[in-house]
Amino acid sequence: MLRLPRFRYFVPRTISEATAMKADSGSGSVFVAGGTDLYPNMKRRQQTPAAVISIGGLPELRAVDFSGDGVAIGAGAILSDLENDSRIREAYPGLAHAIAEISTPLLRNMGTIGGNLLLDTRCNYYDQNFEWRQAIDFCMKKDGQICWVAPGSPRCLAVQSADSVPVLIALKARVLLVSAADRREIPLEDLYRNDGIDYATRKPEELLTAVWIPRPDGWRAAYRKLRRRGSFDFPVLSVGAAVRREGPRVEEARIVLGGVASAPLRLTDAEERLKGRPLDEDSIRDAADAAARPSRPMDNTDFSFLWRKEMTKKYVASALRALTGAEGGRG
Repeated sequence: MLRLPRFRYFVPRTISEATAMKADSGSGSVFVAGGTDLYPNMKRRQQTPAAVISIGGLPELRAVDFSGDGVAIGAGAILSDLENDSRIREAYPGLAHAIAEISTPLLRNMGTIGGNLLLDTRCNYYDQNFEWRQAIDFCMKKDGQICWVAPGSPRCLAVQSADSVPVLIALKARVLLVSAADRREIPLEDLYRNDGIDYATRKPEELLTAVWIPRPDGWRAAYRKLRRRGSFDFPVLSVGAAVRREGPRVEEARIVLGGVASAPLRLTDAEERLKGRPLDEDSIRDAADAAARPSRPMDNTDFSFLWRKEMTKKYVASALRALTGAEGGRG
C-alpha cells in the first residue's frame, strides 16, 4: 500500500489567510483543493511538501459569476459542477465537453478547475512509484540528472496534459493570481512554459484564484482528445479549436495542442490558414496540414510518437469540422 509521507495540514478560512499561511511556510508548502493530482504524487514521493494548505473549503473560490463581459469561475469550482452547469453548457459547450472528458465521474466530483489548470506534467518514466524510479535511476524531474525520454536533452520533456487548458486558451481565458503581497491577471497562455519541471510561471507564493472567460461574441470552440481508453486516461494528444465567423468567412481562429510538449502549443500558422476563408473542407485540410508540422510528440506517453504526430492532422480537422456541424460531437 502506498502511504502519504508526514506533513503539516492547514485549513484557512479565507483567501487572504491562505496566502498569509503560504508566505509564512515558504517553499516547503503547497496549496491543495481536490487533491486528485497532489496526493497520488505524494504517495509516489514525487512531491514531498512539509505543509499542505487546504483551500477546497473556501466558498469564495467556488463561485461561478456570469456578467455581460463573460464568466469568472473560481479556481475551486468542482469539475462535475461545471460540466453540468446549464449556463456553461449553453455559452461554452466546447469547455463543458473538455471538462466531461477529464478522468472519471468520481474524480470529477473531487477535482477542481484550478487543479486541472495546474496539473503536474506527465511522463512514463516519472509517473511510477518510488521503487520503480529508483531501480532505473531517477530522472531529472525528481531526484535524478537525466531525462530518460531523451538522455541528451538539457531539460525535462514531461508533457502538459490537462484537458481544459487547450480549449480555455482557444477561448482567450485569463487567470487571476494572488499572493500576500500582490495580485495579477495574465492570459492563461502565459501561465505555462515549455519545461517539464518548471512548467508554470506562477510564483511559488501565488494562489490561482479564478479563471475568466470573455463572452462568446460569435466564438465557438470544440475539443478533441486522443487516449487509449474511452475514460480515465490522460490525453496523449488533445486539440482545442475556436473560430469566430462573419457570415461564412472565418474572421479569427485559435488552435491549441495539448499532450505533445511541456506547454500548450499554439498553432499560429494553422490559424492563419483559416482567416478570411469559409470553414470548409479545403480550409480545414490546409489548417490540419499546417498543424502537423510543429507537432513533435516525444516517446514519453502512450502510443508511438510518430503515430501521435500523424493523428495531429486528423484531430485538428475533426475539431474544426465540429465547428461546422459536419461532424458529430460537442463543439
